[in-house]
Amino acid sequence: MATQSPFSFLGDVFERVASGPQPPQWMVHEVQHRVVLLLNHVLMQEPAATQRLLPRRGRVVRVQWRQFFMALQVTPAGLFDMAAEGATPDLRLEVTQTSPLDLAQAALRGDRPAVRIDGDVQFAGDIQWLADNLRWDLEEDLARLMGDVPAHTLASMARSAVQALRGFVQSRAPGSASAWSADRTIP
Repeated sequence: MATQSPFSFLGDVFERVASGPQPPQWMVHEVQHRVVLLLNHVLMQEPAATQRLLPRRGRVVRVQWRQFFMALQVTPAGLFDMAAEGATPDLRLEVTQTSPLDLAQAALRGDRPAVRIDGDVQFAGDIQWLADNLRWDLEEDLARLMGDVPAHTLASMARSAVQALRGFVQSRAPGSASAWSADRTIP
């Protein structure tokens, strides 16, 4: 007899929130611009990334998950900017996992989400290279703000918390030896 996870209610909560009222357009616009700034910050830390994008200048990639999407255009500097409204994408990337909870669990396990790709194969290869090789060095950015020792301490605590959360998620995954099952008895 299979039992549900004690956290299965979170999936229902996420679904109700995601299908509920949508955020105002100005908020979506601001969040998208902040994502572009963060993405460009990470790109500028790796010169090979911007060099890789230079031949793709002017190309547009549309990234979508459920009803949320973002269209980015490669700039002449090898960075990203918001694409013009109605711009035809050269590449479409759609995250096919619809459940926010399943997506979060996969991310905590270190898995990448399933993505449907449509469009320019070479551009898709460059985006894949970026996903494989770019990492945000958050500790270095924190060190600029608060100094090396506090940044290292904070980053170490965050890594420990993420590792503990990953262990918890993996131990609760279906098929895990320590996952809760109906054949356990309570003494």
